[in-house]
Amino acid sequence: MNNKNLTMKKHLLLSAFILTGLVSCSNEQSVINTAESMKTPEVEAFDKAFTSLGDPKNQPTAEEKRRNSVELSDRRKEVILPASKALITSTGISEAEMNSKTGGDKNKIIAWALDISFKKKEEIYKTMKAGN
Repeated sequence: MNNKNLTMKKHLLLSAFILTGLVSCSNEQSVINTAESMKTPEVEAFDKAFTSLGDPKNQPTAEEKRRNSVELSDRRKEVILPASKALITSTGISEAEMNSKTGGDKNKIIAWALDISFKKKEEIYKTMKAGN
């Protein structure tokens, strides 16, 4: 395994933990509802796809756990890949440009979508904070 793949895997795992933390840290339902209403449909779809990795049918199998406990299996990546691509293209990036920049690498596409999602959520947070 080369350092680039390891770095990408660490970035993806760290991003997943941060996303989980962001989703679970809010205490007030009204804040959650406001934040949710400010999300674009693509961010909502991405969040739902990411959350669906916790569904029983999308849990890692014993074989997947045995092979690799850090990286998502290809099967699980396929669960979030369509929403990842939709989120990226919603920013004005064409699918051809996305594939050119990532080489079609699923890890890079998912990591890019996570980055976009975090930035959009940060914008929402800043907007909400400015309103208070």
